[in-house]
Amino acid sequence: METPDNATPATEATDAATDAATDAPTGIAAQDWATASADENYRAAVVDLLGALAYGELAAFERLAEDAKLAPTLADKAELAKMASAEFHHFEQLRDRLAAVGAEPTEAMDPFVGALDGFHKQTAPSDWLEGLVKAYVGDSIASDFYREVAARLDSDTRELVLAVLDDTGHASFAVEKVRAAIEAEPRVGGRLALWARRLMGEALSQSQRVVADRDALSTMLVGGVADGFDLAEVGRMFSRITEAHTKRMAALGLAA
Repeated sequence: METPDNATPATEATDAATDAATDAPTGIAAQDWATASADENYRAAVVDLLGALAYGELAAFERLAEDAKLAPTLADKAELAKMASAEFHHFEQLRDRLAAVGAEPTEAMDPFVGALDGFHKQTAPSDWLEGLVKAYVGDSIASDFYREVAARLDSDTRELVLAVLDDTGHASFAVEKVRAAIEAEPRVGGRLALWARRLMGEALSQSQRVVADRDALSTMLVGGVADGFDLAEVGRMFSRITEAHTKRMAALGLAA
């Protein structure tokens, strides 16, 4: 099945953040890690960011492996297992990077375990289709947020962050399966639309909790370290994330 153009994870909203990372970067974004990390506050913020991402990837691996148990066919099970393997590879890249910059990976991840585990506990899917929507919609919201942040990071860290946010194939897979399910049973669409709206709210709340709990990370985001967001840009950032969510819902055949 050909994936609709608006089903691709690189939506126009997230493209804006990626473009900002590549179009004549200035400040921290124009520096490499060796130069930027001389600022201890910036270094601490990056370690926090990589720790949050690393645990997120590890949790994604675990969740996809669990979701594979709900798969209705052997082919679907194998597809999810392949995606889980890709998420674990992303985790390994982040773990190795943390070690390379002198941070202990487990210690860097530990502050984010509670918030991320809480999110996954509150949004545990009840069936195969809810699991697909969660991975496609819920995880993509977090990825959009991290792409926005990546535009303001040093070149080495930015390259790694964008690489581990690459789609593992879940986008087109989820779109195909969910649209087919809705076509077969239209009533499914209403339930999944409500589920996706809940995921949107929980994902944004979780992102805010993660940032608020870490001083270095929150300071970086609001401009105290590196080239952070001002308040007006924070509003525009969330508008872009919301727009991207609406497009993903449309790709699934759901109302936002």
